[in-house]
Amino acid sequence: MEFDRNTTLGIFLLLVVVGVGGLVGSSVMATSTVLMMVLPSVLVFGGVCLFLGMRYGEYRATN
Repeated sequence: MEFDRNTTLGIFLLLVVVGVGGLVGSSVMATSTVLMMVLPSVLVFGGVCLFLGMRYGEYRATN
């Protein structure tokens, strides 16, 4: 499977939507708390991990 920008972004957003949707659906926290605190932190942390993973993959591919 070829991971280009669109595929990677789609899978990333799908994981975020499933995670946040499951948290909202399970009623563990108030919906406003999930959308105002959890969603932004998941996006930032996921973005940092995605960036570091891509850079490490590039490093591994060239060495």
